[in-house]
Amino acid sequence: MLDMSSPSVILGTVLASSFLVPFFATYISMPYFITKLTEKGILAKDYYKLKLTMVPDRGGIAILLVAMVCFSLNTLFFKFSTTNYVALIVVALFGLFGILDDMIDIGRVTKLLLMYYCSYPLIQYATTTAFVFPAIGNFETGILYLQFVVPTFVLVASNLVNMHSGFNGLASGLSTIVLISLIIRSALIGDVENIFAIVCIAGATLGFFLYDRYPSRIFWGNVGSLTIGAAIGVLIVIQGFVISGFIMLIPHTVNFLMYAYWRAMKFPVAKFGKTREDGTLEVPNPLTLKWVLPYYYNVSEKQATWAMYAVTGLFCLLGIMLPGRM
Repeated sequence: MLDMSSPSVILGTVLASSFLVPFFATYISMPYFITKLTEKGILAKDYYKLKLTMVPDRGGIAILLVAMVCFSLNTLFFKFSTTNYVALIVVALFGLFGILDDMIDIGRVTKLLLMYYCSYPLIQYATTTAFVFPAIGNFETGILYLQFVVPTFVLVASNLVNMHSGFNGLASGLSTIVLISLIIRSALIGDVENIFAIVCIAGATLGFFLYDRYPSRIFWGNVGSLTIGAAIGVLIVIQGFVISGFIMLIPHTVNFLMYAYWRAMKFPVAKFGKTREDGTLEVPNPLTLKWVLPYYYNVSEKQATWAMYAVTGLFCLLGIMLPGRM
């Protein structure tokens, strides 16, 4: 029989409720958001369908709203650390920039600069200022870590998630895998007190993914990618998972490096491929990670997406298996 007075049982209960309540709330409320977005004409073209398909867009706002409401309701029953509130503020700020990015173009440089400073509230709540390397030890960086690594990691993570997308359910599925992996790693080292707000976002993201997966009934827009990307970065820097977090995001990083090479070599710009009559993908080049498999093999959008899940899942497993806090 469970001892409900045990601190570990209480933490487990809070962790479970923080994940499950937003998950079910998002899953139940998503048809409402789909209907409203459709009525308002907030739609985006699904480029990988044979027939013209318009899908409700900017659904990521639902993830942010549900997570914030559920976390607020949880405060009626549990007392959370200050770090949770700071984390939620930073994620919400990135979400607001996502909304703005969906509405108007404020310029890439301006956006990146402002988003960089949105991460500054986290500086006082980072659990470590050292890089931990296996068999070598700690490499203390002090103020450099706080002033540069913390805000940069959040900014980079949010943009990596934003870039590694394009297929139905790709970005939301990959983000769910990474978030759950980071939560599991936190539980394994026995430190979950500061991540309950992010756990709420992870639960809401999984609920959203069930509607975003192939064939998508809703897209999450920039508000979704920047919100969830920021949540990943925030969780990593709060927990000090710089090395393991980097490993989990290696596929996202490789995707960015491929894009950087593409731009540096000034190859023709191509944002989307298309679908052949047999349902397989036809892509212009192998210079973005999601296009590598369809460029060399005849695979469908769903198959290519699941291949990306498998690759990220492998790196997340490697990140989880690292010893200690690194």
